Amino acid sequence: MNNAVVGGLPESKVRRVIAFIENNLHRQLRLEELAAITHMSPYHFARLFKRATGISPHRFVVRRRIDAATALLTESTSSISSIARAVGFSTASHFATTVRRMTGMTPSAYRARRVVAEPPVETPPGAAADADETVPTLLK
Repeated sequence: MNNAVVGGLPESKVRRVIAFIENNLHRQLRLEELAAITHMSPYHFARLFKRATGISPHRFVVRRRIDAATALLTESTSSISSIARAVGFSTASHFATTVRRMTGMTPSAYRARRVVAEPPVETPPGAAADADETVPTLLK
């Protein structure tokens, strides 16, 4: 396994922590728990994690939660409150505030913009006629 050091924190430990975060976005993640994965004190872990990733562990977790939430807002029809819970926010209002701060729009506005930005794919007029002609020959 590659154990290159990324800003003072071994790359393998960075990957392990990130994988843990990704797999546990739905629940509360405490700094002490993340530090324990690397067998470091919370203070030392936080300092080295920030040096390796460029952001604090807390900001990293929040960013990942919002990334997951925006994907769900785009791809699913789940309610905003269920998406908030799925990505680890205990209240829909805190979720909405955080989404607005990070994306510039509310979760419902983000979802609506994505729906408008991705119009349905239209079949060219000639392609529909060609498809209709081939159906009877396939059924014979």
